[in-house]
Amino acid sequence: MKPDTLQDAPFHLNSQPAQGWQARLALGFAHRHGKTVLAERRHSGPLTVQRPFYPEGEVCHLYILHPPGGVVAGDCLAISVAAASGSAALVTTPAAGKFYRSDGELARQQVVLTVAAGAALEWLPQETIVYEGARVATGVRLELAAGARFIGWEILAFGRPAANEGFSLGEVAMNWQIFRAGQLFYRERLLIDAQAFAALWGLQGQSACGTLFAYPATAQQLAAVQALIGETAGQGVTLIDDLLICRALDNRADRLRDFFQQVWRVLRPAVLEREACAPRIWAT
Repeated sequence: MKPDTLQDAPFHLNSQPAQGWQARLALGFAHRHGKTVLAERRHSGPLTVQRPFYPEGEVCHLYILHPPGGVVAGDCLAISVAAASGSAALVTTPAAGKFYRSDGELARQQVVLTVAAGAALEWLPQETIVYEGARVATGVRLELAAGARFIGWEILAFGRPAANEGFSLGEVAMNWQIFRAGQLFYRERLLIDAQAFAALWGLQGQSACGTLFAYPATAQQLAAVQALIGETAGQGVTLIDDLLICRALDNRADRLRDFFQQVWRVLRPAVLEREACAPRIWAT
């Protein structure tokens, strides 16, 4: 929201915070012996993964774990995921992420997703809860080779509505960069503060917002998602070349998450050439 006034400062994702956890996780998927395996796993600090699951045969389902359970001021999480040619992986989380109130320092998260030709990657973390007073900078860099396939989303929940907490204090800066065959194709920079949270041109006081990306998509998939949305307020979808972008606002994060899961089920057979098979953790 309000992209014309978004400022880079003070959100410099590559700068080093003065204190807090410095956690890194690097994952690499490869196709071996008829299925996708986790061929590379390197980590430092409190970021790791559970053992892979195979509920649909060759596709690798993997859950990222952040044992502290939340990110505080000064923390920096760096995650990279690479899917090699022929591999198919779905990456999610076992629970919602949390960014807590800040004492002035930023909390940072950087994600780099690389999908090779002939590979399919799904980046489907559960929602991120941003507490009132949090100061957060996140960045996602998605690198798609020709012939790559991808579905991913980012879902944010602001404050704690059940505790009568909104988002009257704090800042969240987000930066998505999507590259196709090495060329920058799409960039989205977004700043949400108390004004943007409340304004009619912003979140309109809705406590949850999200964006879903799917590639490659066609007018047929666009029409399918439009049919799913119907006349529902706060939901929309568009197609830029072969990149489908779906957005939604809601006053309940669980309802928004359920909507994106419905969109994912509609898109997966055409975009990834596989029927939907939801991770077991989503049902708990």
